[in-house]
Amino acid sequence: MLKLYAYSGCSTCRNAVKWLKQNSIPFEELAIRDTPPSLPELKAMLAARGGDVRALFNVSGLDYRSLGLKDKLPGMSTDDALKLLADNGNLVKRPFAIDAKSKVCLNGFKEADWVAALA
Repeated sequence: MLKLYAYSGCSTCRNAVKWLKQNSIPFEELAIRDTPPSLPELKAMLAARGGDVRALFNVSGLDYRSLGLKDKLPGMSTDDALKLLADNGNLVKRPFAIDAKSKVCLNGFKEADWVAALA
């Protein structure tokens, strides 16, 4: 089943939830701040994003800015970046949808991408 890591205060996450329900796609919703994606899930998303670790980060978030990651991330190892994401759900670009069985890896909500992967 699709796991959807989301934040209730995020309009993009609410749009993704609404879309999934409208399209009768079963999913398990997890609070991304309380339960960030695991390292294996982050690694799968990284592979789906062609190895672009920055694509996994919520670059407009307060935590990203307060930690100075714009300047630190380019010099950070991939393992360190993934550990940072696994430890702080606020840093993860959301919504973060993954289904290991069907190889679905989506982050952010672009309806066309979600239609191609799920509908």
